[in-house]
Amino acid sequence: MPYKQLRCDQLNVQIHPNDDQLAEVAAQAAAEIISQALATRGEASVIFATANSQVKFLKALIAGQGQRWDVDWSKVTMFHMDEYLGLPNTHPASFRNYMMKNVEPLLKPRVFHYLEGDAMEPLDAIATYATLLEKHSPDLCCLGIGENGHIAFNDPPVADFADTAPIKIVKLDEACRMQQVGEGHFPNFEAVPAYALTLTIPTLCSAKHMLAIVPEKRKAQAVHDTLKGPIATACPASYLRTQSHCTLFLDQDSASLLPTDM
Repeated sequence: MPYKQLRCDQLNVQIHPNDDQLAEVAAQAAAEIISQALATRGEASVIFATANSQVKFLKALIAGQGQRWDVDWSKVTMFHMDEYLGLPNTHPASFRNYMMKNVEPLLKPRVFHYLEGDAMEPLDAIATYATLLEKHSPDLCCLGIGENGHIAFNDPPVADFADTAPIKIVKLDEACRMQQVGEGHFPNFEAVPAYALTLTIPTLCSAKHMLAIVPEKRKAQAVHDTLKGPIATACPASYLRTQSHCTLFLDQDSASLLPTDM
């Protein structure tokens, strides 16, 4: 099925008819980027996001292995971009929990490095993770956009486009915490941790390629603000418009508030 391609400042944008096609095309793009890195360097490094909006994309990436592409995942190092402070990896809402159950055992990468939100010394864990990211310079960062425009857990109050820290501890915005409740990860607002560990915006953007996977109607306002609002921390994802190595994948629902002449 056809889709619409456009450019918003430096950002490449694709609008697909539905979230199934979005997931398939984004998965194909991810597999090609990883395969190219493997062909060039003999290894690859990827940062993944963990959110409801990423589920179909990750499933498509897994389902396509051996069918539409043949990535040698045993040569791929994986990272993820955020985790709740103090939440054990056994908690159903832990991002590590999801990746450990649904991604790592199916793709079988060389290693999946996890950001330990419940480490006894979280600042030490952050420093260790930053060192690993520097050692395995990411070829690809796959991310989403939150309902408040955040990327990773860089919510508007804490987002910094010139952040000097590669990873930091942040206080989560109320809108971000409510999103976690709305997505069914926590029973109520009070149950959502108030703080989290997150890769900063410069760290996310340091990857050689970026794929922003953003389906669903509930993301329509954030997508509008990302593409049509000012490039400002009020909508952290607006910074993607400065990244020529990034492609934003939308479906008709998430693009529904954009002007028809885009």
